[in-house]
Amino acid sequence: MRSIIERVERLEEERKELAGDVKDIFTEAKSAGFDVKVIRQLIKIRKMEPSEVEEQETLLDTYRRAIGM
Repeated sequence: MRSIIERVERLEEERKELAGDVKDIFTEAKSAGFDVKVIRQLIKIRKMEPSEVEEQETLLDTYRRAIGM
């Protein structure tokens, strides 16, 4: 049991470090003039299946037209 707990604790610490690294990368991107919000959205889209992306884009286009955009 101690081994399991220690492994989980070690992984949680690694996760904190990785989260800090990701934050640093976003800070770097922002200082280079990039919009971090857009980068986050692109990352989210890249994780999606192509059919999901297409469906989402179609719906967004439909809704934009519905409100006259």
